[in-house]
Amino acid sequence: MRAVLQRVSRASVTVDGVVTGEIGHGLLILICAMQGDDTAKADQLAAKIARMRIFKDDAGKMNLSLRDVGGAALIVSQFTLAADLRGNRPGFSTAAPPQEGKRLYEYFITRMEAEGVPVANGVFGADMDVALHNDGPVTIWMDI
Repeated sequence: MRAVLQRVSRASVTVDGVVTGEIGHGLLILICAMQGDDTAKADQLAAKIARMRIFKDDAGKMNLSLRDVGGAALIVSQFTLAADLRGNRPGFSTAAPPQEGKRLYEYFITRMEAEGVPVANGVFGADMDVALHNDGPVTIWMDI
């Protein structure tokens, strides 16, 4: 699975003029299931993200996890993370097929919740308007 994490002071996602998810302090997680991904990879990714120490401690060092700071996660599906950029027009053939991508996206959400992280989310496959206020900025790319 592939993810881009953005540390935020707040973030929201809107579909057809309706806010479907919003958080305060935490992480915006853009997620893409790749061909061959399975629930074990989603488990591994959720555990890693929940424990990743990318929030500042009292000394200003990135030493605290999402769980440590009581942050939330806004999880948004984004198949374009699978872009193949060999030419001028990206291809997305390495992304999981839509039905499998949706299943793994929904499973990942449940795994983040099981890690003790409050979760809000977008709508799989929808045209979404994502708004965020970066904190730092801190942006991390992950491939598991």
